[in-house]
Amino acid sequence: MPRVPRRPSDEARRGAYKPPGVDAARSRRRREDRLLALRRRNRDAGLFKRRREEPSLTPAPVVSPSDAAADATAPPPSSEPSSPPSSPPPADALRAAADAELEGLSEMVDKVWSDDAATQLEATVQFRKLLSDGKNSTMIKIIRADVLPRFAEFLSRQRPPQLQMEAAWVLTNIAASDYTLLVAECGAVPRLIELLESPDANIRHQATWALGNIAADMPSCREIVLDHGAVTPLLAQFKEDMKVSVLRTATWALSNLCFGKLPAEVQVKPILEIVSLLIHSADEKILADACWALYYICDGVEGGIQDALDAGVCPQLVKLLMHASANILLPVIMSLARISAGDDTQVQVIVEQGILPCLAQLLARNYPKIIKKQACLIVSNITAGSKDQIQAVIDADVMNHVIVLLKTSETDLKKEAAWAISNAASGGSSDQIQYLVSRGCLEPLCNVLKYQDVDLVYTCLEGLQNILEEGDIGKQRNESAMNPYAQFILENGGLDNLEDLQDFDNDAVYKLAMKLLERYWDEEVSDDANLTASKDHPAENVETVQPEDTAQPPVAASSVDGTE
Repeated sequence: MPRVPRRPSDEARRGAYKPPGVDAARSRRRREDRLLALRRRNRDAGLFKRRREEPSLTPAPVVSPSDAAADATAPPPSSEPSSPPSSPPPADALRAAADAELEGLSEMVDKVWSDDAATQLEATVQFRKLLSDGKNSTMIKIIRADVLPRFAEFLSRQRPPQLQMEAAWVLTNIAASDYTLLVAECGAVPRLIELLESPDANIRHQATWALGNIAADMPSCREIVLDHGAVTPLLAQFKEDMKVSVLRTATWALSNLCFGKLPAEVQVKPILEIVSLLIHSADEKILADACWALYYICDGVEGGIQDALDAGVCPQLVKLLMHASANILLPVIMSLARISAGDDTQVQVIVEQGILPCLAQLLARNYPKIIKKQACLIVSNITAGSKDQIQAVIDADVMNHVIVLLKTSETDLKKEAAWAISNAASGGSSDQIQYLVSRGCLEPLCNVLKYQDVDLVYTCLEGLQNILEEGDIGKQRNESAMNPYAQFILENGGLDNLEDLQDFDNDAVYKLAMKLLERYWDEEVSDDANLTASKDHPAENVETVQPEDTAQPPVAASSVDGTE
């Protein structure tokens, strides 16, 4: 019987889509950007941008689906252009000052375009302070002033030294808004990449921050950063003497660059060398972003699964399955789910690293639904493998928990559990099938036939077919008149669900359902047909039907010996 292929996650399947000619037409690239924006809104965690706040202001909330990087918005110690006051001024006073400066915007623009370096620096600081209020109206007025190309130019100015820092700071906060594309297209990206080699650590940090925001926006922005060769200088930032705040920013920026399909010219192995070290970090923010980077590589790079395995990430990933933080656990289990969609050899690596006992605990305990869905996805991919891999799942007591979920959980989680059991039933040995049936999988599997998921229903039918074939073997062995599994399905209403599949809008499902009905319940189907006929033509049937025929209905040969 042909096996069901392993299933990558829904996220991976959506990520595999790329319209033809997407690089040829700007309009198509914009369409891909909109699709990605929709995709991000549905994520449980992932990419986000970060603003850098004024040291005297209370940091604004991070635009993120989780609080994994909440305190990373604070500027690094000693990197501020000015020391914070001893006590922050009142919020009303700050707003009044910002409004007053906004009224003098035209004067600030004139200063930015002046030829005097000190005046340029003064105006750039004023713009940076204005942007710290986070107001969209302020951002729009600054953008309309058409000063972004000037700030991009300042990135190449080494005198005065602080001008590069202030200009990068301004562009960082604009890139954290909805106008990231303007920053990406104003000529700032190649200059920011050059600043990654600056002798000033604070400037390198700010450039990393800005590039991370640009890469976190839309694919076209990310491609601009990659096309200018940002990966290699960014990887050079990871040094043993890095401050934790700088390492957090660099790891976050790297994860943003890894999101999506990496170009063929980008070397994945050097990235994985860094990531394989970062996933051992004790800092949860660094650890979370490193795990997301690993997931993106496994999900979006051809050969990424094998590259990740070669980098030796599996032992630590499996260990992190027991991490207490959900912000860590989600990218970890999604990475492992992606690896489990590989071939038998790749799947065997995570099995040998002890993933199954961890999955048993995740399925048994009170974890979020998304974690349990990913755990079931991994189990279904393992049970789509060899009989030895199915047996490993059984030996780890994982199937008991999956069957419980199939009986008691919500519909979307039931579907994932059904995949795991259906795969095991369609490829399992005689003993393995008997084990599944003994744990009560038949009735909930029959209920899955009510779903409208074509692939799932067909796989479930394949599992039931294998179970029924095993029932035929048991019937012959015990010289029984009835297949015990067919009898159980009949008595528990499963036959009705099978008959309803005759109206299913898929030819393959219809044919397999009819095959099972005719082979195992032909007499029941015939009885139903006779009953319908007797209602339609009662007189005719009273004359022709004999009492002994009703007492001993004929049994179709196919229901006895399995021939068709």
